[in-house]
Amino acid sequence: MYKYYGLAALVVLLDQWTKWLVVKNMELGERIAIWDPWFGILSHRNRGAAWGMLQGKLWIFVIVTLVVIAGIIYYYHKEAKGKPLFQISLMVLLGGALGNFIDRLFRGEVVDFADVLIPIINYDFPIFNIADAALTISVIMLIFVLLKEEREEKKKVKQ
Repeated sequence: MYKYYGLAALVVLLDQWTKWLVVKNMELGERIAIWDPWFGILSHRNRGAAWGMLQGKLWIFVIVTLVVIAGIIYYYHKEAKGKPLFQISLMVLLGGALGNFIDRLFRGEVVDFADVLIPIINYDFPIFNIADAALTISVIMLIFVLLKEEREEKKKVKQ
């Protein structure tokens, strides 16, 4: 049951390592073109949530994150037993939540660096980090898992 906690730790380590590299090696606002103009590394800080919402409301993020972490751990142990994809999804979610939580606690802000432009619609996507990507991927995985479980329940009811 505890084997997937290593996945959460891996997400946190990768997230914190990449943020450390950005903070250590780049000036705030500096951009390194990787695949110009569509992708680059941009040293950016965010004191809010996604898309810069709730700037400077650290106490809200601390409370919400602690509740989310408790919920993830509860569901992992109570609802995800014997469901590997559900367990993996929750541990990726936990890693992402912890990655940004660490930033908020120790820096007072989140380090973001992935700068993506979507050329088809000329949209400059909000700057993000590994923790943000993990959160997004895990939510998509959780939706898939929950839809799959719902479908299986409907099949059982029909039989």
